[in-house]
Amino acid sequence: MSVNWVMLNDEGFVRLPSERLIYFSPPRTTLALTPLPNYKGPETLSLQSSAGCIHLTNQRVVYLPADKSSNFQSFSAPLLHVHDSHVSAPFFGPNVWTALVQPVPGGGISANLPAVQMKITFKEGGAFDFHTNFERIRERLEQAVENSSEGARSLRGVDMSAVHLEELPAYEANGNTSHTTVASDAPVAPQQTRRVSEVGPEPAEPPPCYEEAQSQSVANELEERLRRAS
Repeated sequence: MSVNWVMLNDEGFVRLPSERLIYFSPPRTTLALTPLPNYKGPETLSLQSSAGCIHLTNQRVVYLPADKSSNFQSFSAPLLHVHDSHVSAPFFGPNVWTALVQPVPGGGISANLPAVQMKITFKEGGAFDFHTNFERIRERLEQAVENSSEGARSLRGVDMSAVHLEELPAYEANGNTSHTTVASDAPVAPQQTRRVSEVGPEPAEPPPCYEEAQSQSVANELEERLRRAS
């Protein structure tokens, strides 16, 4: 994990060798970095951005704030340094993706912090798409590291261009397996509009029990996505 170490260009950021973009979020995605809730040490950290875009590649997570400052221009974390990720779907407000991130030496975060809590708030949707793709790519990287000659928990010695990034064939209930796969060469576009907006103007107020039904739908969607990704 590092702050302000991403090389920027007119298109966003400079990619690493063999780095491929898998997903990018809508532009109003927020970031918050804080120490772990149970941390009692002297170090302090409070890095926040109210709007920006998070990018998922086959090697790292990159966040670029919409309004860059001298103190905060970029954030990045190697995928294998990100742990215990999950999506929270509150009754009110946008979905939040939370994870624990290990700092890297010289990355701008104190080495006295064993880990940092990262919260990504998807104000315009996309949390479940991001999480599903993140878990899939991270699992592929773990398998590549385990199969490498290094045998250590790092990407050193792993040929990133040879790591399989495509979706596994979809399972069908009748026992037949679909041979159609979804390639990851093109990044997943964020969900810009919702189907309900295509059939007419949005109502001024939500219908009764809307929040409860929405929460159940979100939970079902997450369960289905995680089942397909497993």
